[in-house]
Amino acid sequence: MKRTILPLLFLSAVILMAAQLTYTDRKSDSSTEWSEYLGGPDRNHYSTLTQINTGNVSQLTVAWEYHSRDSGQIQCNPIIVDGTLYGVTASNQIFALDAATGQQKWRYVEPGTKTFNTNRGVTYWKSTRADDNEPARILYAYGSWLYAINAQTGQPISSFGENGRVSLKAGLGESAKDKFVISNTPGTLFEDLLFMPLRVSEGADGAPGSIQAFNVRTGKLAWVFHTIPHPGEYGYETWPKEVYKNTEVGAANNWAGMAIDRKRGILYVPTGSAGFDFYGGNRKGQNLFANCLLALDARIGKRIWHYQLVHHDIWDRDLPAPPNLITLQMNGKVIDAVAQVTKSAHVFIFDRVTGRPLFPIREVPVPKSPLPDEAAWPTQPVPTLPAPFARQTIAETELSPYATNRDSLTAQYRRAGKGQFQPLSKTPTLLLPGADGGPEWGGAAVDPEGIMYVNANEMAWMFSLSATPKADALAHLSPGNRLYTSYCVACHGTDRKGNPSSGYPSLVNIGQRRDREYVAKLITSGKGMMPGFAGITAEQKQALLAFLFNDEKVETVATTPGPTAKQGTYVPYRFNGYTKFLDSKGFPAIQPPWGTLTAINLNTGRQVWQKTLGEFTELTRQGILPTGTENYGGPVITKGGLLFIAATKDGMFRAYDKKTGQLLWQTQLPAAGFATPSTYDVNGKQYVVVACGGTKLGTSKGDSYVAFALP
Repeated sequence: MKRTILPLLFLSAVILMAAQLTYTDRKSDSSTEWSEYLGGPDRNHYSTLTQINTGNVSQLTVAWEYHSRDSGQIQCNPIIVDGTLYGVTASNQIFALDAATGQQKWRYVEPGTKTFNTNRGVTYWKSTRADDNEPARILYAYGSWLYAINAQTGQPISSFGENGRVSLKAGLGESAKDKFVISNTPGTLFEDLLFMPLRVSEGADGAPGSIQAFNVRTGKLAWVFHTIPHPGEYGYETWPKEVYKNTEVGAANNWAGMAIDRKRGILYVPTGSAGFDFYGGNRKGQNLFANCLLALDARIGKRIWHYQLVHHDIWDRDLPAPPNLITLQMNGKVIDAVAQVTKSAHVFIFDRVTGRPLFPIREVPVPKSPLPDEAAWPTQPVPTLPAPFARQTIAETELSPYATNRDSLTAQYRRAGKGQFQPLSKTPTLLLPGADGGPEWGGAAVDPEGIMYVNANEMAWMFSLSATPKADALAHLSPGNRLYTSYCVACHGTDRKGNPSSGYPSLVNIGQRRDREYVAKLITSGKGMMPGFAGITAEQKQALLAFLFNDEKVETVATTPGPTAKQGTYVPYRFNGYTKFLDSKGFPAIQPPWGTLTAINLNTGRQVWQKTLGEFTELTRQGILPTGTENYGGPVITKGGLLFIAATKDGMFRAYDKKTGQLLWQTQLPAAGFATPSTYDVNGKQYVVVACGGTKLGTSKGDSYVAFALP
């Protein structure tokens, strides 16, 4: 009897230990989670999960839906750690959910304040030291502050900075004190350091875009890298001597996010253009390190290598997404590489360690600027492979065959300057891909085989400049009108009707839709594509509000000045607005496709397949094949052979066979999902979740996160 019981007890103990080990391993296995922005430090949007696959994806159903009760555009790619989902609402309130049920665990709202900026997610940190009592924390940006929130309780960690927060302006210098600085994108972790992206004004009043490293435990600033170099620093000679003081030129910031090679300790940073975005006469030169892919020593912030992908940018060709860290097979060699997509729909691929291009890059001669004070750089880099995955130019014959006003579109086309690097002037320039790409902040996915999957817009925009009015030229206007003319006309028009198709709402009768307090906060904090005007005085804000609400008093005309050259942000030209090239019905004025999804073999540089992404149902009902739509938010790919993507204006969520591009499943979301999905496993069940906020591109508002799973 004893001989039987002991082996059974031993066997039971072994089984119990094995079960515990299996549970522990699964719980801590990053392959079952989505513990970092875009899936991991390589930013490859990839998961090894296989439960949902090409054979059963058509059976997906809604597993849960979380309503935040805070409707509006949500760009968040949520993270999932230890069975908890962390995300943000439309107004950037942070929350934690049970990832299996969608039930809210906690929600944090900063007392007494409100911000309007969208946020693409949060960063999770937990100490790896067994003797460390520091609590796990969520790091995220709210307004101009970086917060550390206890991952379990949802409350600020008081030992971090001052009562749980530090300023995102900490390392930017005195000139940034009163300037607009926020962050839309999660930070990147390396050991105890956090590297934060920054969004700043894109005008001449922009703050400097220096790269900052914060200590994740204390919030203290660890190092700063100047993207507009100071005297004695590499690249200083590529700018005018005084530019680094940030009186008339700013930015060269990273806003799209970064990638990290933790084994080597190398941080990869894509940067944007210098401000003012569309005129560089006051920043003549090549302008390092704007529009660069930077490789920095993550511990100390020292430059290892860089490559500039646009010289002296005057087209707002920011690098729009984090780079992808990949391993390729080329000429019989295994190469660790980094790939960077650009707004112009190019893919630049470099050796991750040396910065050597893996496909030849040509410096192509480009046109001179017609503006007398501008000095466009004479050449621009173009990779020989891969080929662009969106059109760079269109011929007159490629105008939309569905437009009823084709004659007027033809006239606009003929008047416009054309070409990938045609400098802006007082005559409209046709920019294709447009201001948002090509690829946008959603970025590209790459699987372990080296196949890149990237969605793109095929939208042409018309850009132009006009002479900036001198202060005395605006003297006849009321103070509020002068401020409106200086700050708001480019996007909302002289008639205040805006350009809703381009994302700029009408301000006519704004008082019937919004109260004064809301608009006042909006002027300071910004929202969506609109920067906040943090440097505007209280008196100027009241004058602008009075103008917008149509109750400005005549006697204030002589007392409240508008911006002048003396403020240090004057440039001789101003941008005339982000205008899409549309037909009379609001559809793109060029022939389809208007949105695409492309697979590219990065080992060879050759395209594998390309599909139209999205449709306008009103055109489909007329017998027109799906045209594609504008799209925002990236794809997710899995070892199960799938590619999941929302992103489109039509509000669909789709799954494709990643090998062939065949559409396998689609469903209508409660609101358009302008966000990158996440996929994860809890208790042996795989889920795919996407934020559904709508709002962008004129779509209906939503407030939910929707998770799908097999029955």
